[in-house]
Amino acid sequence: QLQLVESGGGLVPAGGSLRLSCAASGRTFSTYGMGWFRQPPGNEREFVAAINWSVGSTGYANSVKGRFTISRDNAKNTVYLQMNSLKPEDTAVYYCAGAEKMSEIVTSTIHYNYWGQGTQVTVSS
Repeated sequence: QLQLVESGGGLVPAGGSLRLSCAASGRTFSTYGMGWFRQPPGNEREFVAAINWSVGSTGYANSVKGRFTISRDNAKNTVYLQMNSLKPEDTAVYYCAGAEKMSEIVTSTIHYNYWGQGTQVTVSS
């Protein structure tokens, strides 16, 4: 079992930065691959970034590559999403998700078993 709680969302002007955090409960956090997804208003949930459980390999959506960085601290049971050079089109509810022993970068929501409640990110133009 994995419980996830996101934080760090807010309102930021275009070009600004935010760091999202996702705190996980459970002793086996290190065995979970973690992902960040987002759901813009009126749209489906989409993949943003992921990090696998073993060697820390990462993957990104093309729309955020070079601007966002995913990382994890297993000692703190936390995964982060550093977001730089934010654009109005990054506005969405951001969710973190976990998939047990995900060794490859998985971009589909159906492969993630555990989800947080989401945190709102709003980028003003």
